[in-house]
Amino acid sequence: MSDQVDEVIEEVDEAEADHAEADGTEADVDDGGLGAPSLGAALEALLLLADEPMTVMDLASAVRQPAESVEDELRALSADYTATGRGFDLREVAGGWRYYTRAECSPLVERYVLDGQQARLTQASLETLAVIAYRQPITRGRVSAVRGVNVDGVIRTLLTRGLIAEAGHDGESGAHLYVTTSHFLERMGIASLADLPPLAEHLPDLADLEDVLDSVATGD
Repeated sequence: MSDQVDEVIEEVDEAEADHAEADGTEADVDDGGLGAPSLGAALEALLLLADEPMTVMDLASAVRQPAESVEDELRALSADYTATGRGFDLREVAGGWRYYTRAECSPLVERYVLDGQQARLTQASLETLAVIAYRQPITRGRVSAVRGVNVDGVIRTLLTRGLIAEAGHDGESGAHLYVTTSHFLERMGIASLADLPPLAEHLPDLADLEDVLDSVATGD
């Protein structure tokens, strides 16, 4: 009987230990309302969302942790990425922190970008390019208003492919103005913008121009 009692006591002790361990794990995950498994994970999640470098103070405010702890963790993450040879790097620039592709990966990134330039433009890109071609110089906001959607990503694609370029700033808003480039004319097979085919009054109804603009991406 004594042996059976000892076994029961031992099982109870193991169950309590497992429960205590589980409670500790959950506490670590919650970490006082951090909302992430760890401080490092929280910082990574925020930095992946950022379009611009984030300051230590902004990050500390978001994760509700002391600025000193946040800065130490950022430096530890950066050192770990370097030590493990990750394809990305965490750098302190312009008073904040941001992710960048690692310099050693630049040949791969360059090849990927150049290969992407040979791909066909999407319908969204064709429509945006047509709006710029016929309404230039034009701001990004006005292009968005004509198309009725956000065009930030499309503008970046067209800039990367050299089909459009920045041409000063709007006198009222200060926003960048965009125009088509000589590369655009070359791809279109025309000498000047005056040679563009006539377009219907209402944009972005581009059905008549789709075939012509599609040649911009293919070079046909």
